[in-house]
Amino acid sequence: MTFGAIFAASLIMGFSGALMPGPLLTVTINESLRQGAWTGPKLVLGHALLELLLVLLIFLGLGPTFTLPMVKAVIGLVGGGFLLWMGYGIVRESLAKDLSLNLKGKEGTRRINPILAGVTVSASNPYWFIWWATAGASSLMLAAANGFVGAVSFYSGHILSDFIWYSLVSTAVAKGKNLFTPLIYRLSLGVCGFFLLGLSVYFMVSGFKFVH
Repeated sequence: MTFGAIFAASLIMGFSGALMPGPLLTVTINESLRQGAWTGPKLVLGHALLELLLVLLIFLGLGPTFTLPMVKAVIGLVGGGFLLWMGYGIVRESLAKDLSLNLKGKEGTRRINPILAGVTVSASNPYWFIWWATAGASSLMLAAANGFVGAVSFYSGHILSDFIWYSLVSTAVAKGKNLFTPLIYRLSLGVCGFFLLGLSVYFMVSGFKFVH
């Protein structure tokens, strides 16, 4: 299999995952409204750094560890707790009396570092770990059969799909910012916040199931 074919296959596979709604997409939409079009690439940079670490752990043979019930339970409970905290903060912000779209430089405004958020939001999703420990690991090892360059081609294609998609989302949201009235902005924040709250409950319930 040529390196170009590995890259293309990984790119397409990556898009199939990137296009699915999840916590990273929700945070991208929310923070792009507040911090601009570069939020998406910054979030994906954090996401990419965490995935690089996970790829290295898989190469070291630790991939199956992430499929152990107790590990799934810990990831689900801790990750769900983090999303619960984040979702609560977004919902609370949507109800603030002085809410404004012009948030840059405003004192007291709760903001997050996009790169750090990319790491933490990705780490809070137990199904992201499970995908890499199963389908991701098998695909990676298949690519690695072509040597180090094969593995790099797979990782590069996978990450590029995330950068392309989330950059498009972030740019579209930031450019359309002027179309948002205060009411629409509140509703958008509320939807994002409640979506994260719902995911947090789902992840924590899944975590409890793995304990028993």
